[in-house]
Amino acid sequence: MDHTIVVIAAADESAALQYIAPYAGCAIGEEFMETGRDALVIYDDLSKHAWAYRQVSLLLRRPPGREAYPGDIFYLHSRLLERASRLANKYVIVKKDFKESLAAEKDAVGGRVFTGPRSGHDAEEARKSLKNPDEHKIVKLAGSGGTLTALPIIETLLSDVSAYIPTNVISITDGQIYLVSNLFNAGIRPAVDVGISVSRVGGAAQVKAMRQVAGKLRMDMAAYRELAAFALMSSDLDKATQAQLTRGQRMQEILKQPQYEPMSLENQVIVLFAGTNGYADNVPVEKMRKWEVEMLRYLSSSHPELAKDIAANMRITEENEKKLREALSAFQATWQ
Repeated sequence: MDHTIVVIAAADESAALQYIAPYAGCAIGEEFMETGRDALVIYDDLSKHAWAYRQVSLLLRRPPGREAYPGDIFYLHSRLLERASRLANKYVIVKKDFKESLAAEKDAVGGRVFTGPRSGHDAEEARKSLKNPDEHKIVKLAGSGGTLTALPIIETLLSDVSAYIPTNVISITDGQIYLVSNLFNAGIRPAVDVGISVSRVGGAAQVKAMRQVAGKLRMDMAAYRELAAFALMSSDLDKATQAQLTRGQRMQEILKQPQYEPMSLENQVIVLFAGTNGYADNVPVEKMRKWEVEMLRYLSSSHPELAKDIAANMRITEENEKKLREALSAFQATWQ
């Protein structure tokens, strides 16, 4: 909490205060962004915010629309969430003996500030064109390059994701993580519905190693959920369906994450590679956690170069994939 600011408008506060609270929190976050720092604003939750605005609007006798919300309810949330942004980096050329990590405009050689998407490249080219380029260096301008990220939370009523407010916010954001109480109660945590949860950024935000192993994971898990519901009504399943259910059950166990136990990227890649390539298909479901822990322990002790190569290259090379398959096969032959 040392780096956290909490803006509260509790349930017993007036509707007007609940309406204005998210904007106050956003303004605080913008102060960090505009001073060159990174800030995350979590709006918990915008469903209650919409209710408060509806109450204020009805008291003001504004015409109600769908679900009694006023007509500008979409604009209410879009003008809040669209304030999240990333400011461009600005650079200046300074003397080589300049000791600060950030520079002011007055420190720039010739007073020139390089801006725009190619600011770093332009600054480097300008430095090279100087008579004595080795006596200068490029430093970021103070107050530039800040970011503000918005994470809105929406409460659905009876799991209806197609309601007015959820669809409004989904259309504004870059994707959504849909959490389901049934999965949580079944012990699947984080309780993410992989069928509805999507990202408009897609694989662009992933390193190549993760894209290599998780490309079909979301579709496979969504298909597994559908097959699992169908399998409850049928006892006679063909081998292909049984194999897909078996794979889905084990991948579901792999995706469970114990609380306060973060996993490194290379270990995530290795575990997903093993699961999606069938190395866990013969492992009993109740022993999946034990299998995962012991498999990672075996690879870290007997083949530490595999994880190091993935961490260094951020991808699974052909040579490393061959070694990884051999190591997993050797582990499977000895694991009980």
